[in-house]
Amino acid sequence: MNKFHGTGVAIITPFKTDGTVDHAALKNVIDHIINGGVEYIVSLGTTGESATLSSDEKKSVWETTISHVDGRVKLVAGVGGNNTAEVLKDLKKFDSKGFDAILSVCPYYNKPTQEGIYQHYKAIAEESVLPIILYNVPGRTGVNMTADTTLRLAHDFKNIIAMKEASGNFDQFNKIIKDKPADFLFLSGDDPITLPLIAMGAAGVISVIGNALPGIFSTMVRMCLDGKFIEAQPLHHSLTEITGLCFVEGNPGGVKSAMKQLGLCSDTMRLPLVNVSNHTEEQIRAQLELLKML
Repeated sequence: MNKFHGTGVAIITPFKTDGTVDHAALKNVIDHIINGGVEYIVSLGTTGESATLSSDEKKSVWETTISHVDGRVKLVAGVGGNNTAEVLKDLKKFDSKGFDAILSVCPYYNKPTQEGIYQHYKAIAEESVLPIILYNVPGRTGVNMTADTTLRLAHDFKNIIAMKEASGNFDQFNKIIKDKPADFLFLSGDDPITLPLIAMGAAGVISVIGNALPGIFSTMVRMCLDGKFIEAQPLHHSLTEITGLCFVEGNPGGVKSAMKQLGLCSDTMRLPLVNVSNHTEEQIRAQLELLKML
């Protein structure tokens, strides 16, 4: 499980101005992230705008990602949904070669009970040939996976190896970290609170800002994992403003704006998502200049 300690990046999907997937830019982004020192990449999570990609596009993105990463870092694939039967079908046809785990989001919109959530992940655990990272993000899904449900899954299924937690609920964080199996990883799902979560016992983060600023962010995470929290504080605070700006008008619009300004890819989005406002773009630029990235 050590392969998922540190910084994972939920990689964006670059698009050309005509809306098609930009595979050349995807390679640029992959190199930028890996050269920044991260430990692994998560392909086609929410930040990758997976909800707007066809099955064929997802397959092509995964093929490019596996080929270009070429074993340089570990890879996680986003495979989830709110139709359990459909997720199981996706798993059956998913080519797992080249991937080390899947990240599967808590079922959204349907608002299942905690028992429904448990049974959903139980079915996935019984089907998946890869280890599973749970993903709790109630701000997007409309339902919170409680600490009790997370712990029940963690104790019942050895191939459920980690939780990306983005509930913002520190009482929930505390209970999971305190009562989880020793080899079950708790991962921050919110960039701004990664430092305190590592202090509480988190093994790292699956990051958004790491798309644009992998070097600064992954250095901060490694310092925290080494117990150097005082030394890590300046890096943590240096990212506060730009991280907030990258989410103020939704994700991944903000981080794509930063990446366009860094010359990595376009900021093209797929509807219903749209680009950030000129005002936010200017504020992001000002923060990149303060960080001496421009």
